[in-house]
Amino acid sequence: MLLTTICYIEQDGKYLMLLRNKKKQDVNEGKWIGVGGKFLEGESPEECLLREVEEETGLVLDEFKARGILTFASEGWEQEYIHVFTATKFHGTLRECDEGELRWIDKDKILDLNLWAGDRIFLPLLIGDEPYFSLKLSYRGDELVEKKLYRYGSY
Repeated sequence: MLLTTICYIEQDGKYLMLLRNKKKQDVNEGKWIGVGGKFLEGESPEECLLREVEEETGLVLDEFKARGILTFASEGWEQEYIHVFTATKFHGTLRECDEGELRWIDKDKILDLNLWAGDRIFLPLLIGDEPYFSLKLSYRGDELVEKKLYRYGSY
């Protein structure tokens, strides 16, 4: 099972998005996603987040917020637990990413991008500042075949 992080960095009403178009055999190829990546041995979600954001963007997060967890299952790929974060305070200079093209996208234009179907479920939760959530997403290829959303505090 794969453990990863993803972060949506916000500035001036925009999220920093990554078009995955440089990596070979990438489950995210051609999709726009946040920045993040795989845990290293012994890392906490927060340590992974900070390292991956700096490696992929050159930015150092000063403040961030845990927003949810995704359970991502897709035929032919290892099951993945993705810790979802947002951040509004950071410093550093944005640099080119070796995994794809980084671009600041207006939050009201995010859903116009080529996204995973499941991202269309949780991104409005992030944009709307909803509380912590858990979302299970099962795919067959690019087709979303199962979704289960749990909002904490709503049981």
